[in-house]
Amino acid sequence: MTDNIHAGDDNYSSAGQLTPEQIEQAAAQGFKSVLNLRSPTEPGTLPDEVDLAAAVGLGYAQTPLSPTTPGAEALDAALVALDALPKPVLIHCRGGGRATAVALVAIATQEQLSRDAFLDRVKAHGLGSEQPQIQQFLHTYYGDAVPDQQEVV
Repeated sequence: MTDNIHAGDDNYSSAGQLTPEQIEQAAAQGFKSVLNLRSPTEPGTLPDEVDLAAAVGLGYAQTPLSPTTPGAEALDAALVALDALPKPVLIHCRGGGRATAVALVAIATQEQLSRDAFLDRVKAHGLGSEQPQIQQFLHTYYGDAVPDQQEVV
């Protein structure tokens, strides 16, 4: 499973959609919680993921984030959920982009990173500033303009 997980730091890692087996493996690898960023109606979402996580002793939260548009309230909800979950947390979405962005935003707020240091980490993790959650964070914390809810592919 480790090829699907991208470590942000000791508390936050990200991945694409987890399988039931990967949820079991996450618990065995020492994760304490899972944060699911997918909407329950997104195709491919595990309908019983909360039960699968509970069965192996993992904390669980689901805070849907749009894969295409920035959203301050949704990003804030994800950060609140992360604060409440036991660490380390495995954050996931469909392909890993939203999850990696949220992990990096959480790290940036905790470490009070400068805008440039944050963008360096974003680039190092293979994301760009056009990623919706990165756009929202840049706007909220550094005052950058966010394009008018444009869809990002």
